[in-house]
Amino acid sequence: MRGSVPNLQRRTVYCPAGKKVLGGAEARGNDAILVGSFPTDDGTGWIGLGRQTTTDSVGISVFAICADA
Repeated sequence: MRGSVPNLQRRTVYCPAGKKVLGGAEARGNDAILVGSFPTDDGTGWIGLGRQTTTDSVGISVFAICADA
């Protein structure tokens, strides 16, 4: 999932059914900082959040690396 969101707003992406998440996330752009990158509570997706120091929104891409459960 890609796109700009307000600073510190979470973006979440999920694995296909029957898969568990192993890792993921990144922030993009000038002065973009990845603030958080962690699995969902149930282990089926990945959450990313970031911020940009010069604007009120950040370009963030969240990827989930998934494997068989």
